[in-house]
Amino acid sequence: MKEPDFLLFASDATLVGLAGLAMLGLSTIAFMGERRRRNRRNIDAVGVLPWRDIAALSSLIGLLLMAVAISGWLKG
Repeated sequence: MKEPDFLLFASDATLVGLAGLAMLGLSTIAFMGERRRRNRRNIDAVGVLPWRDIAALSSLIGLLLMAVAISGWLKG
C-alpha cells in the first residue's frame, strides 16, 4: 500500500499535529462513552472501560501534541 504524498513529504510538526488530532478524536469518543455510561437506564449495567480516565488522558496528550505542533509550525 502506497503512502499518500502529503504524509510522505510532511514536516515533523505536521505529523505531530495529526497525532494530536487523533488523540483529540479519541477523547471525543471517550467523552461520548462517559455520557452514555452516566445516562444508562439500568444502574447495575456497569461498563468495563474507564471512559472518564481515557477521555482525560487522551485530551491532555492531544492538547500537548497540538501545542508542540503549533510551535513547530510557527518556527518553521
